[in-house]
Amino acid sequence: MRYLRQYGRVRSLPVKYASLLRYTSSISLYDKSGQDTLWSTVFYPEQEMYEIHDGLRRMYAILKNNGDESLVRHLYVDRIDVCDYGNTTPFRIRIVNRFNENFDYYYVKRADASRVYGLELEDLLSPNRINYVVHDEDTLIEEHIAGIPGEIFIKQYLSDKYLDTVRLTKEFIKFNERCFIRLLGDMHSNNFVVDITPDFEETNYRLRSIDFDQQCYEGKKNVYLPQFFKQNNPIIFLGMNFLTPEVVRQYQNEERTVMRYRIRTQRYRLKDLLDVMVQEELAPAENILQLGRELSLHYQDDRFTQCSTMGQILKLSLKVLLKAKH
Repeated sequence: MRYLRQYGRVRSLPVKYASLLRYTSSISLYDKSGQDTLWSTVFYPEQEMYEIHDGLRRMYAILKNNGDESLVRHLYVDRIDVCDYGNTTPFRIRIVNRFNENFDYYYVKRADASRVYGLELEDLLSPNRINYVVHDEDTLIEEHIAGIPGEIFIKQYLSDKYLDTVRLTKEFIKFNERCFIRLLGDMHSNNFVVDITPDFEETNYRLRSIDFDQQCYEGKKNVYLPQFFKQNNPIIFLGMNFLTPEVVRQYQNEERTVMRYRIRTQRYRLKDLLDVMVQEELAPAENILQLGRELSLHYQDDRFTQCSTMGQILKLSLKVLLKAKH
């Protein structure tokens, strides 16, 4: 919390996560094609609804405008959704502009340590910036990450005749490297989105994590490598058909080079974060021992087996990256 306060991540929020759990009814939410989204729209007693909606609108002002409510007076809360799928139960808030019906989303979640570290490392070590705010160690709000959900992209876009297969698989390789080096686990297609950007000649793709609950938790090395999740196999198979091992290594080295630059650029803030993280109990002791052994074999470096916390393992992983020649 001292670190988060120092870097402006802590604010007093008008609505806590626990308050949103007091809904009295809900209905399943379906997409435009009639498929269950696994989200449910929730409803609150009338006497509480106005207070909750007003607080959520003010929270959006804190997230987007540093709390300046004069810039968001024309916004209103259109819908509050909850996702019971999985074990985290996040709330998604839909905010609408009264003047033009444009809308945006943000999320209210439990502020557990793994998620907060995951968000902070995403902001420091990935090509993406992400905005979030923590309140009193129990509530976290974070901005919506735009993109096509990975499972929908795989089902609907991989067969598109305009798909740039090489650029997509190149991005997946880089995404794979980023997750492994910073130890972000569970990146199957349900936990990332694909951001598509048309270029003047081709199309660019960016894979972005949207779930940071498994930052430095699991003991199995392969959990931190998206390439080993069967949900991602359609993209993997594309890469096997179009990329040679030499090209794969080239893309891996490109991402490692960029990550070295990010580490050096953010070295003071990253040091402050790691100084706290090495003391945290983020995972069971057996997970730490197992990951230390597996990374020791992977890197041929016995120092990983001497680590007693996940923070120490991550710190060593980044050191190995910085000292590597390739």
